[in-house]
Amino acid sequence: MREKIVSWNVNGIRAAIKKGFHQSIQSLNADVICLQETKAQDDQILEALGDIPYHTYSNSAVKKGYSGTSILTKKEPLSVSRGLGIDIHDQEGRILTVEFEDYFLTNVYVPNSKNDLSRLDYRQGWDADFMTYLKKLEETKPVIVCGDFNVAHKDVDLARPKANYNKSAGFTQTEIDGMDNFVAAGLVDSFRQLHPDTTDAYTWWSYRAGARERNVGWRIDYFLLSESFIDRLDLAEIHREYLESDHCPISITLK
Repeated sequence: MREKIVSWNVNGIRAAIKKGFHQSIQSLNADVICLQETKAQDDQILEALGDIPYHTYSNSAVKKGYSGTSILTKKEPLSVSRGLGIDIHDQEGRILTVEFEDYFLTNVYVPNSKNDLSRLDYRQGWDADFMTYLKKLEETKPVIVCGDFNVAHKDVDLARPKANYNKSAGFTQTEIDGMDNFVAAGLVDSFRQLHPDTTDAYTWWSYRAGARERNVGWRIDYFLLSESFIDRLDLAEIHREYLESDHCPISITLK
């Protein structure tokens, strides 16, 4: 049975709803929708979403109006878990995992290293701890991990690599090494698996200087799949026509 999973950093669920989010989730017609940067508490998310044909699960930050992840799923999961189980990482609502019959689905909003790179060291430790968490899940069944990883992996994944390399958060060698480690550990970048040579394929654009209209963007949103699950991958898509956020939704379709 085919299954479509969407990932979308909505940059505030309540703001996105005001811009037409409900119509977009109807047209995306996904079985599961993973949201990042919801910027709302669990009860506020349920209230904002209202009556939708999905089971809704959330992991909100302790700090109100900040970070946060949610999963909307048509089929009820076998289990739901929040965070990594490491207190220093689990204050910001960045990880939400649901278990289905044949895989785990982890929704992640990876910490940004900040413009001054003041959080780069923390980010490096976070990446390592997140990797350990994913590999532990994988001991039980395959893993799909999706979300905003806040890194462009290769030069092809951003419009201006030379201008940003080792200067801008999201394209330092430390962050690139973190993504290299995920891939080296057997987590496959679904989009590059099916579109190895595609250029100008971005998922985030700055609000400044008409970046989106000129497609001066970054691909920082990903679906990574366990190698053992790759034969189930049918489609990996970027849906840049949806404008409710500075990120656009991405999706995979499983066969």
